[in-house]
Amino acid sequence: MAAPAPVLVLAGRFDPTADLAVEELNRRKVPVFRADTADFPQALTLSARFEDGRWTGTLASRRRSLQLETVRSVYYRRPARPRLPADMDPEARKVAEREARRGVGGLLMALPCRWLPPPGAAADAEHKPRQLRLAAEAGLHVPRTLITNDPAEAETFAVSLGGQVICKPFLPVRGMLAGRGASVYADVISAQDVASPDLATTAHLLQEFVPKTHDVRLTAVDGRLLAAEIHTTAGANRVDWRRDYTDHVYKTCVPPPDVARGVQRMLDALGLTYGAFDFAVTADRWAFLEVNAHGQYGFLEQATGLPITAAICDYLEGVAR
Repeated sequence: MAAPAPVLVLAGRFDPTADLAVEELNRRKVPVFRADTADFPQALTLSARFEDGRWTGTLASRRRSLQLETVRSVYYRRPARPRLPADMDPEARKVAEREARRGVGGLLMALPCRWLPPPGAAADAEHKPRQLRLAAEAGLHVPRTLITNDPAEAETFAVSLGGQVICKPFLPVRGMLAGRGASVYADVISAQDVASPDLATTAHLLQEFVPKTHDVRLTAVDGRLLAAEIHTTAGANRVDWRRDYTDHVYKTCVPPPDVARGVQRMLDALGLTYGAFDFAVTADRWAFLEVNAHGQYGFLEQATGLPITAAICDYLEGVAR
């Protein structure tokens, strides 16, 4: 009897979300090879040949190896960039890193297997302006939005919406401030704030404030929609629930039919099988905020019992629903 085909998990060394999938695949007795591209080329070796119309070869760590032609699926969890020797010439490092990314990443993408999510589609999906257009085309409600570095235009927009708007980053912003970790979250700002000359220094995303009753995180996996309401009483947290998880109350829910259809249409347009969707829910509708092709879900699964890991592993294993 042939050995079952393995799943390749590409993830950083410390990734609790990847851990959940690995544990579930191990429970199902599905072979797993976990690797971080940061280990290439110092602790990860690649050798592959193209013959007779297909790629064959080996990806090997210091302890294990993977036959590339046997891979059934790849779980792509934001692996890190290749880590090159510290004593390399800076210019040589740039070239070597580029070649490593193209060589390793390009080869893995050439394997005839399913990805969750496909790296190219996931990268394209990060662009919020495109997300908003595709969401509207899919039939989802999208709050009025302005992207600008013009303080006068920003002030006019804010005044037209009652004097305040939401300001949010295009991508997560995390770093260190005074020796402590710091993040930038969506926040409410006034027309006076957006009129500041500082706004002219870069592009800003301003959006209509939605007077929501609660938020919903909807995790879509291969046609399965697993949604949870997120309720919080904290003031600033009403704008962006990610500021503080300590006062959350979660409750599973079922998305309205029009939202469910819109989510699937949007995923199809993005070329994704997985997406973590955020909605602001008012008394009469769900307003689309964003979708994340790598969205975390462990906190929701733990709080609600939603079978998100199982759904992901069904797809990676190739289990028919």
